[in-house]
Formats: sequence, structure tokens, C-alpha cells
Amino acid sequence: MTSILPPLQHAIDSIAVSGILVDHRLIRDGDELALLPEEMAAFAGSVLKVRRASGAARIVARMLLSRFGREPHAIPKSTAGMPVWPEGVVGSLAHDADVAVAAIAAQPEFQSVGIDIEPAEPLAPDLLDIVATAKERGIIEDDPFRGRLLFSIKEAIYKAVYPVDRTFLDHHDVEVSLADSTAVVRHGRVVRFRHCVASHVVALAFIPVPGPAA
Repeated sequence: MTSILPPLQHAIDSIAVSGILVDHRLIRDGDELALLPEEMAAFAGSVLKVRRASGAARIVARMLLSRFGREPHAIPKSTAGMPVWPEGVVGSLAHDADVAVAAIAAQPEFQSVGIDIEPAEPLAPDLLDIVATAKERGIIEDDPFRGRLLFSIKEAIYKAVYPVDRTFLDHHDVEVSLADSTAVVRHGRVVRFRHCVASHVVALAFIPVPGPAA
């Protein structure tokens, strides 16, 4: 039985960013057994579905670490809920009910990355005003599909921003420009992102390490 969705992998490959590795896995029975003892402590009270999805995401992450030439490593969850990565690596995990994704990058090149995955389904209409700012709402109007896209992008941006700024963000604290694939956070940070749509929406946000001229 395949562990990937080829159309989704093709879509993920289309948003590749140099220096960032991204992959996915279909969540399978038994993936919960992939949780290492150091990881399991954070999920001791979680239902099987959550442990299984979290195990699947870590299977993907360890596969990506091996592509970086790193040994398999525990990726525990911090008290803030973010994964704790091996020294020199930044990354992000996400899953929905069916698919887990992971993204990793080298810390000398990136301060952080964030990833999110959502089913490619319309966002409930009553959530549009919660997710979209007034400016964004004027652009997407009442399109629930672009509402879902905004939701996923903002989730990825939060995951990229929090490890750097330790700032909790509401959806209206992030203003997304789909036209140029950037978002501005309430304190002024500009975050770049990419996204794709196949069976799922996948959003990847990233904060590069500033160069000499930055």
C-alpha cells in the first residue's frame, strides 16, 4: 500500500524552496508506534487518532533528517506545543485527518519554517470574517475556497513566526497578499510563503537568516 499521494507530492514539489525539504505521508494504522519514548510523554493523554497522526508526521520528519545526512532523532513537543528539533535544524510538522507533512531546513540558512495542511474543501462561510481581515475579505469576497487557503497560509505563518518572535498571533494579526506570496505580521515582520492545492492545501512559510545587507 502506497504511503504517498502522487498528485499531492507533485504539488508539493512545485512549491520547492532551495534549502527547505518538504514531504508527506498518508497516515496509517500503526504510525503511533513511531513515537519515541521522549516524544510519547507529550501525547500520553491524547486519543489514538492524535498519536497516530503525530507519529506519521515524525516518520516524515526523520526521513527528511536522513536526507540532510542526520541520524534519526527524537522530535519532542515543547510546552508551547512546537516541535523541538535537533541542533542546527529548524522545522515544522502538520497533519489533518488523513495526511501528515513535515518541512525542515538548516539553521544557518533559515531562522524558521512553518507548514500547514488542510483538506481542499471550502471554509465554512461563518468563519470567513474570523479568518480574513477586511482588506483580504475585499479581495476574496465570499469565496470559501480562498478562505480555506488563507486559513492554511496563516497557520503556516504563525508556526514560522512564533519560534522567532515568541508572539501569539490571531488571524487578523496577519495580512496576506496572495499576489506576491508575502504576509505582514502586526509587529511589522514580513514573511514569505508558498502554497499549492491538490487533494489538500499545503502552505509553507519561511524566514531566511538575514544577509549582510539586511
